Amino acid sequence: MVAKKRVTLADVARLAGLSSTAASMILTGRPDTRLSAEAHARVHAAAASLGYRPNVAARALRTDKSRSIAFISDYVATTRFASGLIRGALAAADAAGHVMLVLETGGEPAREVQAVQAALDRQVDGIIFAAMRAREVFVPDLAIPAPVVMLNGTSARFPTSVLPDEYAGGRLAVELLVEAGAAQSSVLLGHNAEEERGLFRSESIARRLAGIRDAMAEHGLEFEAELSCWNWEPGHGYELVRKLLETRRPRSILCLNDRLAFGAYQAIGEAGLAIPAGIGLVSFDNDELASYLRPGLTTIGLPHEQMGREAVRLLLETSRPESETLVPMPLLRRGSLPAG
Repeated sequence: MVAKKRVTLADVARLAGLSSTAASMILTGRPDTRLSAEAHARVHAAAASLGYRPNVAARALRTDKSRSIAFISDYVATTRFASGLIRGALAAADAAGHVMLVLETGGEPAREVQAVQAALDRQVDGIIFAAMRAREVFVPDLAIPAPVVMLNGTSARFPTSVLPDEYAGGRLAVELLVEAGAAQSSVLLGHNAEEERGLFRSESIARRLAGIRDAMAEHGLEFEAELSCWNWEPGHGYELVRKLLETRRPRSILCLNDRLAFGAYQAIGEAGLAIPAGIGLVSFDNDELASYLRPGLTTIGLPHEQMGREAVRLLLETSRPESETLVPMPLLRRGSLPAG
């Protein structure tokens, strides 16, 4: 089968009865063409009739812009938990008329080097480095002659970053307990300040905890108990809350993520207690399972899609702030807290 010849700008100009220069000015949206409305209409009609598509590679050589960006991540594209980051970035890139090259590295340094080199070989207009969970991101020690934005992560080399506002989210969780009249007898599930002294999870979790503790102090409150586990998974939430309920009945539990809350739900149900009448819960992340629990789990979500859109917006700005952009964490009110 013979490949169909690509329609060129010269073909469009010939059909419209104009020069290639005039056709180019019209198709690229130049505001100062000084050509008639009828000439504009002829060129657009000719382009549509012939199925003309701009030669992006040729345009990149002329303008030094490829209208493409690279999205390099550890596990974002293959992990349901963080897929909103890439959905938001893709939507924003498409709206800005850019193609997005997605490169997944699995967090392996050698693959990260290869990903950066592949992006630069394709002359992308900028690179977004994204992380599944907010953390300091390894960026290969390569010269990167393109704008860089860190998404859900930070880097000493590249100060422009987009992060969830975890501190404000932590404060909001406490305010919800106060509003519900359930803060006077509350348990923190997932962290114990004494047991974990000197240990570091991530900057985002440190900020979440700082917001929680500052808000508790401002209200003159302390947790009845703080239950520590390193892996915030349902099994750990279940075991910690099951043991807790053998000796005490708190009015509420502040869970540091939805997976811990899922386990807490099971333990509370086994103890014959109702949610929220017996114990109220508030949590973080807005994992998909939060809406499936009954009653639904009130949680403070990670604004992943908005963060992805914001990263693309910053990347394409001619002057971008060399600082953090904090995206508010949305509140998902469901039925796990008393009405107050």
